[in-house]
Amino acid sequence: MSIPTAPEKDVKLQEAEPELPPVSYNAPLAELEAPTRRTWAETISVLISGVALFSDGYNIQITGYTNTVMAKLYPHDLTTTMKTRISNSILIGDIFGMLLFGLCADRLGRRWGIIGCTFFLVLGVTLATAAHGKSIQGMLWMIVVSRGVAGLGAGGEYAVCATSAVEAADESPALRRKRGLLVATSTNVAIISGFVGSAIVFLIVLVAYGGKPSEGVWRICFGIGIVLPLSIFIFRMRMVDSALYKKHAIRKQPFPYKLAFKRYWKPLLGCSLVWFLYDVVVYPFNLLAPTIAAGFNDHQTLLQSNGWGALVNAFALPGCIFGSLLIDRLGPRQTYALGLTVSGILGFVIGGAMEPLRTKGTGAFAAFVVLFGLFQSFLSVGPGNCNFIVSSESFPTPIRGHFLGLAAAIGKAGAAVGTQIFPLIQARFSTTIKGHQAIFLIGSAICLVAAIVVMILVPNRRAQLEDEDTLFRQYLEENGWDTTGMGSTVVVLGSEPEGKEPRR
Repeated sequence: MSIPTAPEKDVKLQEAEPELPPVSYNAPLAELEAPTRRTWAETISVLISGVALFSDGYNIQITGYTNTVMAKLYPHDLTTTMKTRISNSILIGDIFGMLLFGLCADRLGRRWGIIGCTFFLVLGVTLATAAHGKSIQGMLWMIVVSRGVAGLGAGGEYAVCATSAVEAADESPALRRKRGLLVATSTNVAIISGFVGSAIVFLIVLVAYGGKPSEGVWRICFGIGIVLPLSIFIFRMRMVDSALYKKHAIRKQPFPYKLAFKRYWKPLLGCSLVWFLYDVVVYPFNLLAPTIAAGFNDHQTLLQSNGWGALVNAFALPGCIFGSLLIDRLGPRQTYALGLTVSGILGFVIGGAMEPLRTKGTGAFAAFVVLFGLFQSFLSVGPGNCNFIVSSESFPTPIRGHFLGLAAAIGKAGAAVGTQIFPLIQARFSTTIKGHQAIFLIGSAICLVAAIVVMILVPNRRAQLEDEDTLFRQYLEENGWDTTGMGSTVVVLGSEPEGKEPRR
């Protein structure tokens, strides 16, 4: 059917219906800005995104704890090189997953990307839990490969879940005013909760085995990582794509990569570089926390050293909760820089005072734990919370998955680099104290450099995500790219026809 057209300023929307010719009708520019009614589907998509990223946090961080058990079980086979391979395998899988599922999220839809992520995550964790071989070396190599497969799914969650969360949090003015809080809660708070959850699970399992290293400890800890993805799979199957994606997606046409990079190279550079610098610092310190804590007492048991490490990492959780409350007040970019700056200052204090902290007894050790915990906490206040939201808000809906996935992949490359070089830096010094001092000073300097990068290259947020979608569509049209096939509707600016309500 057709609806009579209005004056020249009218807007035409073409909505494709299955097996029917396009339907034309007129709608106003105000429709782009009119709030849409929040439905249960959008709310569930934010919540499910958070739960999914909890799995990612758990499966990454549990390696740091299980490595301490494996080191005692297999002292000759679990060399420093093999330990690094096990830690980095999931990170390398993450990188490929972010790139692959970032593309899938834009081209196939957010929902199908989520289903694919769940499949690879569950498959990889299952294989790692059941790892066997003709020798210990063979078993360890199976763990390396299996955790790489799990990383493919876990990495894909970053691109798919973050895009789904930020778009669902933009569905109405009420949600939009709390977009920073909602996205931070469904991304970084969930990941850090996974970090903390992995510590709690590990300590419980270790206590169940009498605090002694056992093969059952690492297998049970790995296996628990399967439970959460499977428990929410039915809900993820029912998820729907966001209204923004349905309206602006580029699914069938050749993708305008050249034009997209030409317009958004600067924010892409900023988001990628600062995410890389952040991960260079945060992942090594998360993994080294039990080792650093153990260095204060040569006679600590396996349970004590991992317990102190878990306490230090747990400081990140209140930090990300506090930071999520700041984002909508200060702005994502400003909150990002604030967290990095404070972390840098705290790291310099710890590095400068490392020797008296190590040699002044129990009270000094408590002071170290508090300072190290605050260092971790402010890394979550700023970059931990804001990585996802600045990398989502800086790009329009049609390319959000591509560019967020690329920025996250470059960030994860930083994690692989950091976990490789920080232990080597520490080992090059003659004493443990000097080695710990060096990594804190270097990490703090990186934090301050990252804060400068944020303020120079990362753009300020837009109040409404669709503002950038409209500008990107106009940019493509100005450069001769056909936008008529984008999404389920094609938008041209104009006014509303008389006597007819716009359709969604």
